[in-house]
Amino acid sequence: MIAENLKRIREELPPHVRLVAVSKTKPATDVMEAYRAGQRDFGENKVQEMVAKREELPSDIRWHMIGHLQTNKVKYIAPFVHLIHSVDSFKLLRTIDKEGRKNDRVLDVLLEVHIAREPSKYGFTREDLLAMLREGAWRQLDHVRICGVMGMATFTDDTDQVREEFRTLRHCFEELREEFFAGAGHFREISMGMSGDYRIAVEEGSTIVRIGTLIFGERNYL
Repeated sequence: MIAENLKRIREELPPHVRLVAVSKTKPATDVMEAYRAGQRDFGENKVQEMVAKREELPSDIRWHMIGHLQTNKVKYIAPFVHLIHSVDSFKLLRTIDKEGRKNDRVLDVLLEVHIAREPSKYGFTREDLLAMLREGAWRQLDHVRICGVMGMATFTDDTDQVREEFRTLRHCFEELREEFFAGAGHFREISMGMSGDYRIAVEEGSTIVRIGTLIFGERNYL
């Protein structure tokens, strides 16, 4: 079933859109089933779960940190994480740089932007993000590489609202690229779209979709 779900979604996605299979709360056996079907990018939202799965699964899996990341947990994933989607403060960016230096790695990250019309603890506002980048201290961080932006739309059936929020994120990406990353080929990712809204996200310019339920089925939360 997992392999069939993956095949159906992949056939629908344009070639330039990367599929991250969100495996949070799912057992390693499910991840292996997706792996055997050719999937290599997997997303987790808890550091402990990512580290545990990484130890028992193939080493060529590309692990994506998609959940809120506390600064004191960065050290556990810095040796291997492929992409951190959820950078929401300069403090976290600086910590990732420090841990990248310790591991002799340049860590790829996305800046999380709060685009939803519902309360959220996480994500930069557009204004705070511009202020942080204009301040310029991030340019001294040589073990972290900003590759784009990430955002989550409001959980709603109003597709016009979802589309507008995704469009806001794309415009933010374009604004940042023009002002801070002109000519930087690595600044190219817009991570938006999940199981319920990824088609709209792709239409609005997403380059990475994060899909869990449509691949692995409903989650069983304790």
